[in-house]
Amino acid sequence: MKELKIKQIDVFQVDLPYAGGVYKLSGGREYTSFDATIVRIITQDGTEGWGESTPFGPNWIAAHALGVRAGIAELAPSLIGLDPRRVDRVYETMDTALVGHSHAKTAIDVACWDIFGKSVGMPVCDLLGGRTNVKMPVISSIYMGEPEEMRKRVAEHRSQGYVGHSVKIGDDPALDAERIAAALADKQPGEFYIVDANGGMTVESALRMLRLLPHGLDFVLEAPCATWRECVSLRRRSNVPIFFDELAIDDPNIIQLIADDAAEGIGLKVSKNGGLTKGRRHRDICLAAGYTMSIQETTGSDIAFAAIVHLGQTIPEKNLRCILESRDIVALKTADGPFDVRNGRITAPELPGLGITPRLEVLGSPVASYC
Repeated sequence: MKELKIKQIDVFQVDLPYAGGVYKLSGGREYTSFDATIVRIITQDGTEGWGESTPFGPNWIAAHALGVRAGIAELAPSLIGLDPRRVDRVYETMDTALVGHSHAKTAIDVACWDIFGKSVGMPVCDLLGGRTNVKMPVISSIYMGEPEEMRKRVAEHRSQGYVGHSVKIGDDPALDAERIAAALADKQPGEFYIVDANGGMTVESALRMLRLLPHGLDFVLEAPCATWRECVSLRRRSNVPIFFDELAIDDPNIIQLIADDAAEGIGLKVSKNGGLTKGRRHRDICLAAGYTMSIQETTGSDIAFAAIVHLGQTIPEKNLRCILESRDIVALKTADGPFDVRNGRITAPELPGLGITPRLEVLGSPVASYC
């Protein structure tokens, strides 16, 4: 195998407008656009790898766009000259150079996997363990609003072929119960629903909400409360399946999650969990525990979506609930590739690497370069 070394790391900044105007989360959090950091790694033979990290604003988890780019500035000098295909060794170097800040490491890590795949002529999903034959269902992201408005947005996504829906809540218990009931009112056979509070509820408000729901609604409750203790307390008092998300971000979290029998699965967001190298590890821990997973992102454009698709494509059907169609959230296309959703489902392309071609005219000039 020929030698490959990282020669240059370029950083691009792109504003991704929210496609729906204003995205509303619990706690009064609102977003009209997302600040994306896109990385290009160039090797000495000219091979390019691409990755993206787009935090969902600075008040969702401990990650923000300026921090991504500051973290890359800290990391990049130590990576020049490394072989990007040795992804675990690259990650060890990053962890030595900068403690934590997984969101900053993600774009670099994904770009390394892209180069790895291109160098051996294989799709990233096959390098991550091998593709399944699963046609992966995509899930929408329905922001918090009036109940009938949310019902309408679910119907619009259903008409586009979506078979899964992530419904946002986290306000008044009675209103949240109405939102859930409305969003699920027209539920079709085979549809999957996540009800996501993004840590916006207390145990008391969550229990009140659950008691107000009509009997028999079928959904998973994701990230109901902000703290570990509250989520575990709620699980002990409820028979609704629970996924962890904001609290499941690294190896110790996920191991503790299993030890505490705190949930039925996780929402594995690629950049939140540190990229594909860490995502692969978290996938395997969850599979060993018999967990189910949704593979998602905080948000992101076509480059982030490609990473979601490749990781999701490695998960057995019984353990995979859905993947997030992150491109639906943003109104700007940053790359091209064969990532067509048909009848609400998608499979990873057979092309080497991620299978994407970035739109350089959209990305513009790098805001920083390291060599």
